[in-house]
Amino acid sequence: MDAKKILTGQFETNRNHLRRVAYRMLGSMTEAEDAVQEVWLRLNRTDIGDVGNLSGWLTTVVSRVCLDMLRARKSRREDQLGPDTPEPAVTPETGGDPEQDILMTDSVGVALLVVLERLAPAERLAFVLHDMFGISFDEIAPIVDRTPEAARQLASRARRRVQGTDTIPARSLARQREIVNAFLAASRGGDFNALLAVLDPDVVFRADNAAVQLGSLAEIRGAEAVANTFKGRAQGAVPALIDGALGLAVKVQGRLHVVLNLTIAGDRITGIEAVADTSRLNALDLVILKKGSGRKE
Repeated sequence: MDAKKILTGQFETNRNHLRRVAYRMLGSMTEAEDAVQEVWLRLNRTDIGDVGNLSGWLTTVVSRVCLDMLRARKSRREDQLGPDTPEPAVTPETGGDPEQDILMTDSVGVALLVVLERLAPAERLAFVLHDMFGISFDEIAPIVDRTPEAARQLASRARRRVQGTDTIPARSLARQREIVNAFLAASRGGDFNALLAVLDPDVVFRADNAAVQLGSLAEIRGAEAVANTFKGRAQGAVPALIDGALGLAVKVQGRLHVVLNLTIAGDRITGIEAVADTSRLNALDLVILKKGSGRKE
């Protein structure tokens, strides 16, 4: 058997899995088939000689394809699914096994698809891959270009929305806002001890490649090192809800320049992620918060 037939056979073995992932990501059987076809095209253009886990590689590729499709859909501002949206039609022309398509549709259901459509693309991917397919956050992180902890947060926020609790409890949000305000005040005022008071001793700061090009270090560990980095900084930062979680945003001449995703546990900041990549910034669901309470501007 030649290499082409072997590769085709391996792909067909994984086809139904890829379609399930794509369908749960996209909510459309037609788009799911398009995504799987794109994976097949990429597979044929790629040297997979060094790929140890083809199934994992294919899952990663279909996830990235779906993420791009979701972001393109968001940029086009397509209408979201509504309560009256019918289940996707299942016909032999869609490819694969129609009986399996019916089972797939029944297992997801239009109600869940409606909820999933309300999620930010990265949230949806993290939730689907982890909660529906058991993929680890270490594997999800590079797909959404975030840290494993940030990917875990994405899935957690998505899970709250799916379960009908998509907002942070008011008391918790108020306390987190106090911590964010304290961090901002200490940073702007150059108060090293006040920064230490809101940073976890093992806090980790990470920056994406775009933020590194702006002059940031890629990674900083420990409260003292992070406090030194932010001492006298954050002059242009303002509190914001970033994909539903509290963080900081910096705008320059009205354009979003960088965001800081904050991980808060208890009364301390345990993680800070600087994001400056334009494509990632454009994909964020971001709301600048007014001074004082957690009201939106």
